[in-house]
Amino acid sequence: MVSDRALHVLRAIVQDYVASREPVGSKAIVDRHQFGVSAATIRNDMALLEEEELISAPHTSSGRVPTDKGYRVFVDQLADLRPLSAGQRQAIAAFLDQSVDLDDVFARTVRLLSSLTNQVALVQYPTLGNARVRHIELVPMSPTRLMTVFITDGGRVDQRMIELPVEADEVFVGELRAKLNAALSGRALAEVGTVAGTLDGQFAPDRREAVRVVADALLRHVDEHRSDRLVMAGAANLVRTEQDFAGSVYPVLEAIEEQVTLLKLFSEMQLDSQGVSARIGRENDAALHEAAVVTSAYSMGSDSSAKLGVLGPTRMDYSNNMAAVRAVARYVSRLLGEE
Repeated sequence: MVSDRALHVLRAIVQDYVASREPVGSKAIVDRHQFGVSAATIRNDMALLEEEELISAPHTSSGRVPTDKGYRVFVDQLADLRPLSAGQRQAIAAFLDQSVDLDDVFARTVRLLSSLTNQVALVQYPTLGNARVRHIELVPMSPTRLMTVFITDGGRVDQRMIELPVEADEVFVGELRAKLNAALSGRALAEVGTVAGTLDGQFAPDRREAVRVVADALLRHVDEHRSDRLVMAGAANLVRTEQDFAGSVYPVLEAIEEQVTLLKLFSEMQLDSQGVSARIGRENDAALHEAAVVTSAYSMGSDSSAKLGVLGPTRMDYSNNMAAVRAVARYVSRLLGEE
């Protein structure tokens, strides 16, 4: 059991090491922080922290660095989640408010998070949950080109351009639009494929292939926005911090590219009372043993939710990153809830 002062020493070690990447000694703590005690007393506190495996001594230095366990105690007990400044909040709003559709919201979100934290930023596409079809619109762009517009009851709007195998006049497009909405309006998204796949039999043989092309497009509308997909930005930040990884950064880059490990991790992470979650070092799967992941959740209306967050080395600014992730998640929720 460590004392309150020793915990404050741990906070100082975490903050100084994150800022400098240099092991932290007792003299540096006395010089930089107002503890009002001698370096010898600080060394005693550091010895207690080392016994508890909260800090360790790199063999090349007399200073100490936080362990994964030390970072965990810092995140759980010591991190100060300061609200973002008014200027930062205004910048978030101004940047995200320019989004033109859902994909653009997420592309802007990861760019924003990456710039705020200098880490890899990740956004999970929302789960479909209990979402249902509200309306399907077909807009002729040329005799052989249609724009499909897919709208859910949660307000999600998705557009797609498709090429038809035959020319389609307004009568055919109108009939197909009416039959699609009659069959699918109010249906759960999981039913779209089954129902849409039966509509071709209601049209003349020379129109059936065009109907199947439209049905396939509707399936892609559904499939592309399931939660088994991540948007990412800021991989260069990971490469710039490669020296923070004792081994190689490539297993982390591979995990980001493959997404399976991260999607599993996102699904397992439970938010704390402050609305954030962190997984640190060996709390993660083997590929991420030297990485930390900070997430928060966002919602899209009442029928869908998912997570967004940042990934970087365990030597990261947890207080700033947790505050940024939480703030961006809340703004994305408000933005998507208005659409």
